[in-house]
Amino acid sequence: MFKPSTLLQYVRDVATSATFYSGILGTAPVEQSPGFALFLLGDGAALGLWQRDDVQPPVDAEGGAAELAMVVANPDEVRQLHDAWRALGVQIAQAPVTLEFGYTFVGVDPDGHRLRVYSRAEGMVARD
Repeated sequence: MFKPSTLLQYVRDVATSATFYSGILGTAPVEQSPGFALFLLGDGAALGLWQRDDVQPPVDAEGGAAELAMVVANPDEVRQLHDAWRALGVQIAQAPVTLEFGYTFVGVDPDGHRLRVYSRAEGMVARD
């Protein structure tokens, strides 16, 4: 059985997006070319940024139709990341709020991809 490990985001400008993600992730890409950048996220997961004009087969979808969700340990970390992202100039689509699944906020990358940070609500447990 295989385990999905890489999320690919189609972007207008790889260099701009790589700079953006370096800021919010606090790390540089492990690989970068004019058409692609790759960030290692830990636990075998990765984020690839692919120049949307070079994607094969071509795509016509726009950013914002899905979310990259990142779980943190507690609501304090959600607030800290929200404040750090605002300081970096990240557009915030949803200020910190408590929803059914936990405490969360949503930022938006330069291509309109939604980035949700959340801490799980009490009683919500991840299952492998």
